[in-house]
Amino acid sequence: MSVEPTGPIKIRLEQIFKAFGEKKVLRGVDLQVHEGESLVILGGSGTGKSVLLKHVIGLLKPDSGTVTVDGTDLASLDYREITHFRRRFGMAFQGGALFDSMDVFHNIAFPLERTRRFNRSQIRARVEECLALVRLEGTEKKAPSELSGGMRRRIGFARAIALEPQILLFDEPTSGLDPVMTAVIDDVILDLKRTLQSTTITITHDMTSAFRIADRLAMLHHGKVIAEASPEGMKNSPDPRVRQFIEGRANGPLNDHPADDPFSDHPADGPLNDTPEEGPSTKTRPPQESP
Repeated sequence: MSVEPTGPIKIRLEQIFKAFGEKKVLRGVDLQVHEGESLVILGGSGTGKSVLLKHVIGLLKPDSGTVTVDGTDLASLDYREITHFRRRFGMAFQGGALFDSMDVFHNIAFPLERTRRFNRSQIRARVEECLALVRLEGTEKKAPSELSGGMRRRIGFARAIALEPQILLFDEPTSGLDPVMTAVIDDVILDLKRTLQSTTITITHDMTSAFRIADRLAMLHHGKVIAEASPEGMKNSPDPRVRQFIEGRANGPLNDHPADDPFSDHPADGPLNDTPEEGPSTKTRPPQESP
């Protein structure tokens, strides 16, 4: 069931363990992502997918294990270094996580303005370029409240690519969308990967979307990667856990809980995910530049 992707390793996670109090979330995750690859991480709600993504970008530190990006151990970086290092990532939050107090233009311009490396004309040109990439030209003056759910997601994508990141991270990009808009979002993700030649990681439990956008899939269950394969390999997996998930059956081995987990009926992603679908609060003011 294994698949051998090509290209150098861009991201490597080795024996990642993470717990919140007594709640064991990640239980020895080993995973590699190759340069230019589109990896989709599958798993049911509360299996630790978002916690894993936060380790990749350095928002969380593992209790043990190593996260390496471009050969750099994230644990070796101090606050200033990791802040600068994160510029090679673009993070598209669930729901878009737009600032309600800003129009579309200023939402996308926000990361460009914070770097203080671009003049007004450069910022405007880059915003227009990003909107074209997500197929939303001419929406610069719209407020987030005027946008549909799918449009908000795409504006979030545009902001994520504003600084031309090497790695794109998508958190449940099609959650709550209808099938037509889901297909549009999938096409945009594939367009961004091709145009930017980026490495992408997407977490989702939407199997239709996963099979469309993935070069390779990994399934997370009880804090471990239990399967890795190409889309075709995953579809043909004999593993009963994979089969239950793909087929959406209510009963099966995925319902079994580890004996050492006293909170097995509680979501595994822990308190860090106690946020609305929009991700970080969109009704607060944008973060201020550190002195």
